[in-house]
Amino acid sequence: MLSSFHNPDILTCLANLSSDEVFTPPNITNQMLDTLPKELWSNKDATFLDPVSKSGVFLREITKRLLKGLESEIPDIEKRLEHILKNQVFGIGITRLTSEISRRTLYCSKKANGRYSIVNFSNEEGNLRYFESDHFFADGIKCKYCGVNKKLYKRDEGLESYAYSFIHEDKLEELFNMKFDVIIGNPPYQMNMGNKEGNSSKAMSIYDKFFDAAEKLQPNYISFIIPSRWMTTKPEGISSEWIKKMMRNRKFREVHDFLDSKSCFPVPVEGGVNYFLWDKNYDGKCSYSFYENINTKIPSTRFDYLDSKNLGIIIRDPKATEIIDKIELIEGNYYTESKNNFSSLVSPKDFFTNKTQLTSSWKDYKDKKDASHNIKYYVNTTIHKKDFGWISSKQVPKNHNSIGLFKVLITAAYGAKKIVGNPFTVEKNSACSQTFLVIGYDPDKHNFSETECKNIESYIRTKTFRYLVSIKKKTQNGPRDVYQFVPLQNFNEEWSDEKLFKKYSFTESQIKLINLLEEY
Repeated sequence: MLSSFHNPDILTCLANLSSDEVFTPPNITNQMLDTLPKELWSNKDATFLDPVSKSGVFLREITKRLLKGLESEIPDIEKRLEHILKNQVFGIGITRLTSEISRRTLYCSKKANGRYSIVNFSNEEGNLRYFESDHFFADGIKCKYCGVNKKLYKRDEGLESYAYSFIHEDKLEELFNMKFDVIIGNPPYQMNMGNKEGNSSKAMSIYDKFFDAAEKLQPNYISFIIPSRWMTTKPEGISSEWIKKMMRNRKFREVHDFLDSKSCFPVPVEGGVNYFLWDKNYDGKCSYSFYENINTKIPSTRFDYLDSKNLGIIIRDPKATEIIDKIELIEGNYYTESKNNFSSLVSPKDFFTNKTQLTSSWKDYKDKKDASHNIKYYVNTTIHKKDFGWISSKQVPKNHNSIGLFKVLITAAYGAKKIVGNPFTVEKNSACSQTFLVIGYDPDKHNFSETECKNIESYIRTKTFRYLVSIKKKTQNGPRDVYQFVPLQNFNEEWSDEKLFKKYSFTESQIKLINLLEEY
């Protein structure tokens, strides 16, 4: 029956193909296009560029809108379509294959001058081109444009080098020899750094370079969809200066931030994603909308700039801001200086190790205690299938003064659901592998008793503690700065959520939000 016939958009299906170079579904593409001024669609001189075309979905949806918007000015549909495709819509394929896919989407033919092309161009590529670019290893090690390692990306001819032309050209303006009103797309997010394990957490982010390249072309508008990790952490490959520039930028009209990337893509992107509208001629407040999931949008707020609290991060969830404000009434401005919050108790990463000894996989310890091996050494249980071994003081590369303390250990990396790992108190005369962070690590600042360490444990196990960590921790890694929004407590006493709820006068809705976290 006709009513049950299902004719899916092929580009929605394409969105499922890759977890590295993520294809954009048509519905998200149109949400991004909705942020642009409506008058663009009836302007026959407006020009659009997708500099990172994968499926051609952005250019197709732009063309559909222009076809409708220019109907009264160019009534003949064939002339209207020819004008749009030859004068207004341009793209750069990120690879030769994606340029062909994109042309098939936009022109109905992978060759723009082919017999099936809906508009006849004089060349095969039309206005959707692929530019061959190369990495440039100026120092013989890293590409000066994207920073990738020569050993991994200096490849034989015929193999894809992933030297994306949009960020590997000094004279971008010469690619099409024209100025664009709108630059829009979904850039590649990262490049593998060539680590042996192939762990994606070791990949280097590159989406910042696409924004900088777009900004260099001085369009009126930029709209990209990118990972949100930069809002709360410093991703590998992205400079602190770039993050600060984005957070203090008053040219953002809108930012739409999704906690769960699956609200936008079928594949996961750690830390969520966001799309934005940057307006060259705008200087004002940013309308920021936060989405817990595709069906739950927190009403938008307006920031003077994204980092409105001058914290160096964006507090993404407006409800979290309200909870922090409640704590601030009791604790003062506790989150602006590390000495006033829980991060002051947490050690740097790799506290006892020197990257050679006491690493997670290091095995030069004894199974049994003896006269020389009398320091209890806590290991990565997953790798070693045990909790601890025994080492000598000579095997501990650094921070010997902390060996003699009672302290609390917690894993330095943990999955998103539990936010932080299980804390546990360890005795004096102990050390640990790089798997753990050490709480109460500095003998010059704190010398906790075993009871105080147990009370710290009780605090960490509360949902309140974990909720406050989750504000900043959006990836598996949990360095000490993710504890910025956790206030210090009196650790001569045990802590519970009920005690914390009462201390900070949290409302019923705030308590309900905190209680959504799963139990340990």
